[in-house]
Amino acid sequence: MSTLLLNLDFGEPHPKKALEGNAKHRKFVKKRRLLERRGFLNKKNQHPSKVPKLNSEPPKKGETPRADGTWKVSPLPKKKKKKKNAASSIGPEQSLGRKAAVPWLTPAPSQKAASVVAKVDLLGEFQSALPKTRSRPAHPQKKGPPKNPAQKNAPQNSGQPPLERKCSGASQKTPGKMVAIDCEMVGTGPKGHVSSLARCSIVNYHGDVLYDEYILPPCHIVDYRTRWSGIRKQHMVNATPFKVARSQILKILAGKVVVGHAVHNDFKALQYFHPKSLTRDTSHIPPLNRKAECPENATVSLKCLTKKLLNRDIQVGKSGHSSVEDAQATMELYKLVQVEWEEHLAQNPPKD
Repeated sequence: MSTLLLNLDFGEPHPKKALEGNAKHRKFVKKRRLLERRGFLNKKNQHPSKVPKLNSEPPKKGETPRADGTWKVSPLPKKKKKKKNAASSIGPEQSLGRKAAVPWLTPAPSQKAASVVAKVDLLGEFQSALPKTRSRPAHPQKKGPPKNPAQKNAPQNSGQPPLERKCSGASQKTPGKMVAIDCEMVGTGPKGHVSSLARCSIVNYHGDVLYDEYILPPCHIVDYRTRWSGIRKQHMVNATPFKVARSQILKILAGKVVVGHAVHNDFKALQYFHPKSLTRDTSHIPPLNRKAECPENATVSLKCLTKKLLNRDIQVGKSGHSSVEDAQATMELYKLVQVEWEEHLAQNPPKD
């Protein structure tokens, strides 16, 4: 079984030899089938298109086993004989080619080697069935300091330090949300010692008047304080009631940065508390006092600061103060130190 002897005859094909060769081949195949059924040889899977179909079915009624392990085959029908004759007419070279195409004629490998070969073949078939993909070369990443995602959104530009940029950005947003307020009071209560709201003026960042009304206090007025407040009796004839005026004023101040001089007195007259983080009192800003060459911790009057820093006279004469004029002067004074003071507040935020 381990070697195969082939009789090569290059002469004219002899029909009798062709028949004998076919008979020997059939006998060999039957013996191999028998050995495969008994487990001496491993079966080989063959493609149906390449391997000729032979009689590998179980024995039929007419077949009987022989002593040498082969089966006695009943004579083939006549139709198959014609095929044999046709096969015998084929040249010896072609028949030899057919015999060489049959893979069973090779010696059977051992069981371990066969299992390894089968696994390798299956792996090769599986890999060949997979779609071929081109692996892209990995681009080496450039080494460098990790980028901060916040830096991508940060505007490029400016040789200013980050704190100055922050303050400048804040100052650009504040004009629409910044107002200045000034109130005038009259005396109510025993001997007119209680200060009550009689006029309120509010201006925006550019000094335009947002609100200016005379306000009728809820209590009887004892002292008009005309020399300082500029309020007279005729101003109270069509004055707005305190509750109505207060609600109107608080709507304007809500969410705004409120600038005032000694502004806590104005809030007290309004019976209102504004967040300290949104309050700018020009009577307690040390940079403003330094600019006016006054002691930093001193409380300097609005009239004095306006004269020294703005070179303008306010609160002049016996007719009294103008709350609109005072509010506009307060806003102009704050603009002189706005960047510096906002920078200070950013580092030291006031606690409410």
